[in-house]
Amino acid sequence: MGNEELVTTVRFQSIEEERRHRKTRLAAAFRLFSRFGFDEGLAGHITVRDPEHKDCYWVNPFAVHFSLIKTSDLVLVDENGEVVEGKGQVNKAALAIHTPIHQARPDVVAAAHTHGIYGKTWSTLGRLLDPITQDSCAFYEQHSLFNSYSGVVYGDDEGQRIVNALGQNKAMILANHGLLTVGQSVEEAAWWYISMERCCQSQLLAEAVGTPKQIDHESAIHTSKQVGAPWAGEVQFNLLYERIVREQPDLLN
Repeated sequence: MGNEELVTTVRFQSIEEERRHRKTRLAAAFRLFSRFGFDEGLAGHITVRDPEHKDCYWVNPFAVHFSLIKTSDLVLVDENGEVVEGKGQVNKAALAIHTPIHQARPDVVAAAHTHGIYGKTWSTLGRLLDPITQDSCAFYEQHSLFNSYSGVVYGDDEGQRIVNALGQNKAMILANHGLLTVGQSVEEAAWWYISMERCCQSQLLAEAVGTPKQIDHESAIHTSKQVGAPWAGEVQFNLLYERIVREQPDLLN
């Protein structure tokens, strides 16, 4: 029996239960991003599609520190950026980046972007990550490069160009900016971001002391199917979820 067979899909009794699940995981993702140092001032956002109103997305309120976000703080916005539920303003850059992705990719339930130190440092090199570790194979031939920077993303045209560069991949390096990841769940999108940030750190460290040995194509493809599957992202996030909820149970409020 493979690990895939050990993973069961969560079944919800109601839309309300599924919405609560997505929102608590989203709040936990922000707390974890803060724990890992992905909280750079006003920068950063994670969105999750509402399970009932699929053209609306839950997102963090503007100017609330990731470490303080609770489930009740989350804001629901529609495709036009109008607040449907919740209090507070929303980062316009979040809408410009995330809304086109959700519109173009029905499979994307959640998307994550912020300015982690290693991700934004790697993004200045204008390169994809290489398959130099087992973990980096999760992104092998599944991430792309948006090799353009023209300032903070506010315009629809810029958002569409980001969508085009992302394609059907689960992650992207935004040149001179940072990382962006997507997934079929909040858990998956958040884990890919955490893992990709660490892969950037790993490759930066390796190249600082030498020339890393790359994993060959066939082995990288095989490993990608193992460590890069949606279930793998979800399960690995849930390990962190249980930890952060035990440490910071107020996030569930």
